[in-house]
Amino acid sequence: MRAVSYTRFGAAHDVLSLHETDTPAPAAGEVLVRLHVSGVNPSDAKARAGSRPGVTKPAYPRIIPHSDGAGVVAAVGEGVNPGRIGQRVWVWNGQWQRSHGTAAEFIALPAVQAVPLPDEVSFEVGATLGIPGLTAVQTVFGGGDVAGQTILISGGAGAVGHNAVQLAHTAGAQVIATCSAPAMERVRAAGARHVFDYADPDLAAQIMAATDGRGVSRAIEVEFGQNAALLAEVMAPNGTIAAYGSGKDIAPTLPFGPYLFKALKIDITLIYILPWPAREAAIARLHAALGAGTLRPEIAMRLPLTDCAKAHEAVMTPGRAGAVLLDIG
Repeated sequence: MRAVSYTRFGAAHDVLSLHETDTPAPAAGEVLVRLHVSGVNPSDAKARAGSRPGVTKPAYPRIIPHSDGAGVVAAVGEGVNPGRIGQRVWVWNGQWQRSHGTAAEFIALPAVQAVPLPDEVSFEVGATLGIPGLTAVQTVFGGGDVAGQTILISGGAGAVGHNAVQLAHTAGAQVIATCSAPAMERVRAAGARHVFDYADPDLAAQIMAATDGRGVSRAIEVEFGQNAALLAEVMAPNGTIAAYGSGKDIAPTLPFGPYLFKALKIDITLIYILPWPAREAAIARLHAALGAGTLRPEIAMRLPLTDCAKAHEAVMTPGRAGAVLLDIG
């Protein structure tokens, strides 16, 4: 099969290469998926670049990257219902703690990680559901129902943030979102009642005015360290900060006093290790929203497998409007 892989950390064009390798065989409890689409996420690019704290070399001699994807079950291992052969599926955690991810024509992985793809959902959308989709669901609903709440979503134009805006709005929350100025109309169209430029020096005052001074009850945060001080100002007492990223300040200093006297909760989401009951519930909510047409994940770019390096660069470029995908063919 064709696959893209790397054996060392470095820039995408320097370390990613296309090659032929053996098609894996599904072990007991596994399925073999013929991939149609691979989803590319910032975490994939960061892992390939070697930017994770404390990680000095790849965990395996050769890594086929990417955790997300969609395709068709081609074969099953012992103990898996052979009726799954031919089933359309989407994949989560393809390359998490494994050497072979979805930047290939086939992937073998535990059967539970190949989720039946609803008939009305395309492979392209299916390849966005693993990291962007599940992260959006968990950060919005990880604390329960959000109807009537005021939710602040930072990075509302990003793949996770844009999904989160749609999900929170449909669930009855009042959504305030931040993004870059050029993306504001797109985020407003997704369901945000108020949209502010994240670079505006008066951002805190604008958010507080939008809440009539009450503050926000839940914040979905892509840059926790960079926005820690802002959150101290705009959160309502007993509010929750659902953080899923802090790439620009990975070791932030927190204003503990303001957090303390508002009794703020910090709920960090790492979707890779989400326990199964919560994951199962998130999958069900994703499928329901897709079926109802209230969630429409956006796709910014589709490239062939041979352009994997370009995809890694694109997913790390600010301002993209949606997910980056590889067509496997």
